[in-house]
Amino acid sequence: GQLVDSGGGLVQPVGSLRLSCATSGFTLKYYAIGWFRQAPGKEREGVLCLSSVDVTTYYADSADSVKGRFTISRDNAKNTVYLQMNSLKPEDTAVYYCAADSQCTIDADYWGQGTQVTVSS
Repeated sequence: GQLVDSGGGLVQPVGSLRLSCATSGFTLKYYAIGWFRQAPGKEREGVLCLSSVDVTTYYADSADSVKGRFTISRDNAKNTVYLQMNSLKPEDTAVYYCAADSQCTIDADYWGQGTQVTVSS
């Protein structure tokens, strides 16, 4: 399987971005897709995950920070998963990665290459 992240960029605080994760080589509707991020000098952390039955899980690492601002969705017909990020803060600056596995896990089988998100005025 292959995942390609896109949609990152420079955005001002309180702005919005939508990241995309285009998948191929497997049937998306049977997989859970998670979004992770790694800020400079920090370890990678889980953000949120959408299970194969479309249940959203917020990872403990960042739940308090992103809940109410970030949402995940999928379009199985387009083999794409989206991360909608609203009310962005400078501390959201990181490289964002999508990952796919049969269930939500930090040790996913397939990973995207990452897309840089920078929140700055």
